[in-house]
Amino acid sequence: MRLARPDQLPSINWGTVMNRRSTRLALTAIAIAPGLGLSACSSDKAAVPAYSSPAPPPASSSRVDSPADAAKQKAIAAYLGMWEDVAAVAIRSDWRSPRLADHATGDALSVLSRQMYADHYNGLVTKGKPVNVPVVQSAEPKDTPKTVMIRDCSDASNWLKYRVDNGQPADNEPGGKHLINAEVKLAVDGSWRVARFAVEGNGTC
Repeated sequence: MRLARPDQLPSINWGTVMNRRSTRLALTAIAIAPGLGLSACSSDKAAVPAYSSPAPPPASSSRVDSPADAAKQKAIAAYLGMWEDVAAVAIRSDWRSPRLADHATGDALSVLSRQMYADHYNGLVTKGKPVNVPVVQSAEPKDTPKTVMIRDCSDASNWLKYRVDNGQPADNEPGGKHLINAEVKLAVDGSWRVARFAVEGNGTC
């Protein structure tokens, strides 16, 4: 499914959420440490001291990200943070938890709160951990983005709903992968939050 551009957003069924589970990704950070090799000079029997010119300073392995790259990274982090918050809150279906607002706002926050309340009302909780693999599809404006569109294939195979009264699964349906489209926006306080998202059915990615 091709992600809609911001001017085409009404074509996406925003605000929908899967009935059984959601998503999250564990990030792996890779650090590269530069190594320096030093060669030793041996002396002869006269013990002539060895001398070499100072080695040039090592080239820096770090680079400064552009504002656009930094915005995309922060948007991805906010998206992942939202699902991490949801996973933590869903263990108790605490629909009043302030944590839901840490990385979500607007329609996204409303949908998550309603879903948690519905689970609470029906005596359901969600156990396990979802997995996310989000990819940035677009960022606007191009140079200094304030809106980032994300597409994700969420694997909710190990994030299932259970009944509180007997601890049994809520149903017999297996978990699976769901396509998620999300819109992440820069807030006035400088933070990034998911403004809205749409979760497609099982097996859509």
